[in-house]
Amino acid sequence: MSESEVTLHGAGGALIEGSPYGIPSRKLTMWLFIISDAITFGALLFGYGYLRTASSDWPAPFRFNPSILNVMFMTFILLTSSLTMLGGVDAAKAGDKAKARRFLWSTMLLGVIFAGLHIREWIGLIDEGVSLFQNPWGSPLFGATFFSITGLHLLHVTGGVVAIAVVSRGFSRGKLTAGHVEATGLYWHFVDLVWMFVVPLVYLLNLAR
Repeated sequence: MSESEVTLHGAGGALIEGSPYGIPSRKLTMWLFIISDAITFGALLFGYGYLRTASSDWPAPFRFNPSILNVMFMTFILLTSSLTMLGGVDAAKAGDKAKARRFLWSTMLLGVIFAGLHIREWIGLIDEGVSLFQNPWGSPLFGATFFSITGLHLLHVTGGVVAIAVVSRGFSRGKLTAGHVEATGLYWHFVDLVWMFVVPLVYLLNLAR
């Protein structure tokens, strides 16, 4: 039996199509992925917090200008991309392919800008002597934790841009549905939410005094 043939009776006798769990299978799969990924990021951030607290020489290298200002701009970029992603999902549900494509491509552009700013920040830190196993200010674990956490997040952003491009192309050609756009939007909002935890824990708590 195909997915489209599965129906269940919901509240009031309404029929729910597409999944035996009451929601589309693609959305359920995305939620399960998000939960597992949240556990991964949670473990990394917990480990980072433990190492930071346990190290007596943990560095605080980020100055308000330019580091924190750059992070604030990156955060603004990601929050804006969430809004454009919402616009893309709403347009896709309304069946407006041209509008959905514009919103999705705007989201991709913002994601690319975020990635570019992040890579520029990495290059600046590397030029100052920061690597996975050393830095000029204190505990060598700083570089390992910083590049691991921000690198994993950057990988998710890059993967999200690629996924949005694929879904946008498929939706425009009629091969994918608004449900695929919505599932991709859930992933993108999750990536943005993770950044809201990374900023205070990794950047603001390491603000130079």
